[in-house]
Amino acid sequence: MSGDLLKKICFPLSSNVEKYLRKYNRIIDLPLSYESLLRYKDSFPLGNSLWISVMYNHDDFDEINKGLCYIYSLLKTDGDVSVIEHLRVDRIDFCLFGNSNPFRIRIINNFNDNYDYFYVKKTDVSRVLGLEMEDILSPNRINYFINDNTLIEEHISGIPGDDFLKSEINHPKTNKTRLAKEFIKFNERSFYTLLGDMRSYNYVIEMTHDFDDVQYRIRSIDFDQQCYEGRKNFYLPQFFKENNPLVKLSLEMLNERSINQYQIEERSRLVRRIKHSHKILEDLFKTMEKEKLSKPEKIVQLANELSIHHKDEAFKDCKNMIEILRLNLHHLNKS
Repeated sequence: MSGDLLKKICFPLSSNVEKYLRKYNRIIDLPLSYESLLRYKDSFPLGNSLWISVMYNHDDFDEINKGLCYIYSLLKTDGDVSVIEHLRVDRIDFCLFGNSNPFRIRIINNFNDNYDYFYVKKTDVSRVLGLEMEDILSPNRINYFINDNTLIEEHISGIPGDDFLKSEINHPKTNKTRLAKEFIKFNERSFYTLLGDMRSYNYVIEMTHDFDDVQYRIRSIDFDQQCYEGRKNFYLPQFFKENNPLVKLSLEMLNERSINQYQIEERSRLVRRIKHSHKILEDLFKTMEKEKLSKPEKIVQLANELSIHHKDEAFKDCKNMIEILRLNLHHLNKS
């Protein structure tokens, strides 16, 4: 883990960002806050992970259980409380790693023991930008909402990337060509949308069975490093050593023409999404260009490196991360 990640600054939401979020129904009154969950009295580690399971005194937990079940109903049924009568909080986990220090809530159905998860995190303008970009431009939709300094985010199902690369990538039933194709597209998507730090533990891999084989999709589960870092390669998953098995697989399974084809396919899809969602995307950019998303030296560094990469001196005139992002997306039509 580099020192840069440990020092990542969390920028608070301004009234300007809150206005945007309210316009698109992302702000909802909540019965409890992120700070409410910090009142735990005891904890124990979850295996060898960076997560701990936390426990509360009886009175606090009654309030927390009720509030979290209601929040889950907001995520799933727009607040229809009739669905929460048979639900309860089975476990609350807390992550000691990263910038958001999330709580992971496990909700269980008392009728059939089926369970689901969602997350309670601290708000940060970079994370909000990343979630919006994911919802607008990626092939994936994501549901989240905010109240003051509390972010509620739905669980994204899939096999954690690091686990997949240990146990599934060499499985005889894994379609390595399709997996390599998806990694090429994910790499392209992360770069042009400036979503950074896509190491294997920051994404999951979805496996969908169709009528003759398995399709794969790589989905980010971490948006903390959206438009923050200054190094160009930080936005290219191919350069993280944690992803080396996927890089090696792609080079083994795909020739140069196929790789180029899949890159063009993903750029074309991004262009279509930009055209289709032009109004909301422009609203988002106008909102975020007024916000502090990174440090001045990182903005200069990224502008210079992208100027070299795209052979475009216009990057050097960019004054903030949103101007860089706009210009980077503009190059989708030139690549």
